[in-house]
Amino acid sequence: MMRIATFASGSKGNCTLVSAGGARILIDAGISMKRITACLSSWGLSPQQLDGVFITHEHADHISGLPMLLKYFDFPIFAPPRVGLRLTQMFPGIAGRMKTIHSSQPVSLADIRVTAFSTMHDTPESVGYRIDAEISFGVCTDLGCVTDEVRSALCGVSAAVIEANHDEEMLRRGPYPVFLKRRILSDRGHLSNTVSGELAGFLAESGTQTVILGHLSQENNTPEKAYAAVSGTLAASGLNPRLLVAPASEMLGLEVG
Repeated sequence: MMRIATFASGSKGNCTLVSAGGARILIDAGISMKRITACLSSWGLSPQQLDGVFITHEHADHISGLPMLLKYFDFPIFAPPRVGLRLTQMFPGIAGRMKTIHSSQPVSLADIRVTAFSTMHDTPESVGYRIDAEISFGVCTDLGCVTDEVRSALCGVSAAVIEANHDEEMLRRGPYPVFLKRRILSDRGHLSNTVSGELAGFLAESGTQTVILGHLSQENNTPEKAYAAVSGTLAASGLNPRLLVAPASEMLGLEVG
C-alpha cells in the first residue's frame, strides 16, 4: 500500500507526499512550512518524521518552503548535482544536509527506492522521480516534451502525477506576452493537455492504473478542459485508468495498491 497526497500542484506551488511502509518523503516543497505542516498533520505526520525532501528543480514554486523547513526541522534534502549546487548558493547552511541524487542511480530510504530521471525544462537541470516500494509511483511535471528517458522511467508505475499545464488555444489567445507563450510551448516549457493525453495513454498501456493530472496553469487551462482532453484520448484508445486532477492549492489524497 502506498499513500500519496498532492498538497499543491500548479504555478504557485508544488508539493507531494509519498508514504510507503516506514518511509515518508516529499517531492518538492514549493508551499509554506505552515501549509506543509498542516497537510502532514491531516495524515497524522509531522515534518520531523520525513525521511527526506526530493527537489525536482530550483524554480520558486518548487522550493519556496525550504528555508523555513530547514530552520525548524532536521531531514536531508536530495537534488540532482546542479540543482543541489544552486540550492547551497541560495540557502546558507543547507550544504551539510544536501545529498546528491544522480539520474538513473536509485537512492534507498527505509522501505522505498527513489530514482531520478532527466526532464526537458528551462533550467540548467531538472528531474522527475520514480518511487518503488511494493508498488511504484512517478512524479513528472515541468517538461516541454516527453522523451524516451521519461517513458522508460515511468513505464509500469501503478500511479503517476503527470503535467497537463495548458490548453493550447487558451494559451495562444491569452494575455501572456509572446516571449512567454513561446517559452511555454517550447521543448523546454510545459506539456499541453494534448501531449499529456498521449503520455497518459502510454502509461495506461504499460499498466498504470491511476493517472493524476498536475501543474495546471490557472491562466491557460481549467480542470474541466484538462480532464476532457486526456479522458478523450484514453477513451479513443480503449483505455480506462482512474483519472484525477490535482487541485492547484488544495490537497488530493489517495491510497494505491
